[in-house]
Amino acid sequence: MRTENGLVVEVADRVATVTLDRPERLNALSTGLQRDLVAAFDGFVDDPDVWVVVLTGAGGKAFCAGVDLREIRENDASSDKGLRPMGGASRNVFETVLECTKPTIAAINGWALGGGFELALACDIRLAAEHARVGLPEAKRGMGANVGAHLVGRMLPPGVAYELLYTGDDLAAADAARWGLVNRVVPAAELASDAASLASRIAANAPLTVRRYKAALGKGGSLPLSAALRLDVGPDPYTSEDRVEGVAAFVEKRDPVWRAR
Repeated sequence: MRTENGLVVEVADRVATVTLDRPERLNALSTGLQRDLVAAFDGFVDDPDVWVVVLTGAGGKAFCAGVDLREIRENDASSDKGLRPMGGASRNVFETVLECTKPTIAAINGWALGGGFELALACDIRLAAEHARVGLPEAKRGMGANVGAHLVGRMLPPGVAYELLYTGDDLAAADAARWGLVNRVVPAAELASDAASLASRIAANAPLTVRRYKAALGKGGSLPLSAALRLDVGPDPYTSEDRVEGVAAFVEKRDPVWRAR
């Protein structure tokens, strides 16, 4: 399925592959494309056929160059009101990706800047092509990177986060991996297959357990350990049919048949 705003969604073997398909605009996030992303990721939450999501960009030059600055300039010319983060009638696209209950993988196939990097940071796992570069150049554009500032602030040592945000400079994929901003760097020709392989390995595991891990890390990561251990988040694998099936499959030396219940 391809939307008129340039979002392609394909689902196969319980993996949804989402592609930003505006290569002529470096896959920049227009207002319409953001709406389509929100609708897609909202839909994945309750879609029984989607257990893992891979997000990438079309072409080999950019994953996503950020919000569409040409569109913003046109809006600035016709309105005296700027867009503020986490406001307005529509849900924030980065928040929607961040809070998707299914595992998410960003396959960064080129430039991931500004909102494009925020989109990748909102995913659980990030793989980057060797030529990819990432960064938050908002300080050079008079913008804010609200989501990105908070996410890198949680992922990086304070001094490194401040330097990245204050300068607006971008990082090579290898440097991003050194600081843990991406999981690993792979040759560009292998990025799609590596992301697909990782998604398949995740989709082969018990889905309720995987979703509970995501909820536990997301909601308990900033809590004291004593409080985090007592959180009851996400689906309950302990009393599920899948738990019975997983034990039986191990004893019977066969692959489990998960039902997500």
